Amino acid sequence: MTNFVEELRWRGMVQDITPGLEEYLSKNRITGYIGFDPSAASMHIGNLATIILLIHLQRAGHKPIALVGGATGMIGDPSGKSAERNLLDEETIRKNVAGIKAQLEKFLDFKSGETQAEVVNNLDWFGPMTAIDFLRRIGKHLSVNYMMAKDSVKNRLETGMSFTEFSYQLLQGFDYQWLHENKGCKLQMGGSDQWGNITAGTELIRRMGGNEAFALTAPLLTKADGTKFGKSESGNVWLDPNLTSPYQFYQYFFNQADEECPKLLKRLTFLDKGEIQTLENLHLTDPSARIMQKRLAEEVTTLVHNIEGLQTARLTTDVLFGKGTLDTLAHISENQFQLVFSGVPTAKVSKAELATDWTSVLSGGTQNVVFPSKSEAKKMILAGAVVINKEKILEPTISNVSLLREKYLLVQKGKKHNFLLEIID
Repeated sequence: MTNFVEELRWRGMVQDITPGLEEYLSKNRITGYIGFDPSAASMHIGNLATIILLIHLQRAGHKPIALVGGATGMIGDPSGKSAERNLLDEETIRKNVAGIKAQLEKFLDFKSGETQAEVVNNLDWFGPMTAIDFLRRIGKHLSVNYMMAKDSVKNRLETGMSFTEFSYQLLQGFDYQWLHENKGCKLQMGGSDQWGNITAGTELIRRMGGNEAFALTAPLLTKADGTKFGKSESGNVWLDPNLTSPYQFYQYFFNQADEECPKLLKRLTFLDKGEIQTLENLHLTDPSARIMQKRLAEEVTTLVHNIEGLQTARLTTDVLFGKGTLDTLAHISENQFQLVFSGVPTAKVSKAELATDWTSVLSGGTQNVVFPSKSEAKKMILAGAVVINKEKILEPTISNVSLLREKYLLVQKGKKHNFLLEIID
């Protein structure tokens, strides 16, 4: 077995750790878990950093458990929240649990053996439990004073917190106690904002007569300016390809700033020290080549979307920004074509518009497809800033239109903005 904590430490993935964990790991195989809140049907790349903790745990020869909070998701974790969360209905929770469970199964090894991964749902043990059972069995073990000392509670004293959210640390604590008793789990991990909830679990295990139980948290993954990592201009970067296409996903990482890349290569890929140092050195010789960004985008896209997703992202990037030709797009299936352009803004334009001029086509009447007005479209065309199906347009007049796949126009506005127009009758 490799040294699990040492591997995390050089990657900058250890924030807090309970005493005795490293000594225990030097002599024993451990079962560890992380909980995932089903607040949405898909996880995003902020969650990916914690999923990778479980992958490292399994690679080091230990057993990982991923817990999906079918019960705790009905309340919502107050950690890091400044106001009461909206409660989701049971049907939404069920759909979200199913979506997250399916995603988790892509990352871990579920084959037989001592390190075989598991996915569990805490609704299985909370569902049959009554409120009286919970208060008698669990509530009596942690004092109000102990619970009030947690940051998730202290930070909400001025704005207020309902008893529902106040009880969350008891629920998460019992998750750990149940897994400890029933699955032999001795380690809970998570982001640094989870330290209070996790240590509530270790304390509950101790007070209920359990054996050794440990905690480990990783620093939250943030950008250089301290803002939350995992959001783009349009919102979260999701792991679901139907919400964030492989192309959009790849581009998010390819466009990371130079100073962000070493940290992200350590935390979101499995490249070793030597490989990462080599990438940093190569980057210094030619920063414009974006060597670190390209490798980062390739590694993380492959991890989340497999090699097929990476190939789609590369093809899209090459067609939109590189030397890729339209011939490539003419010989793929319609499903593949739609996947390639799933991250590109699209609109429908009537065939009648093609009998007018490019200003009408590109402003699209009430759709404002590419430009907000005909005058803006004309200005950009005359400036040589519009390319249609890889041909630069220098005047508004339309002549000899050749449609891509007999029904599409690929429009490029400037260097970075792409649109796909479908011509309809």
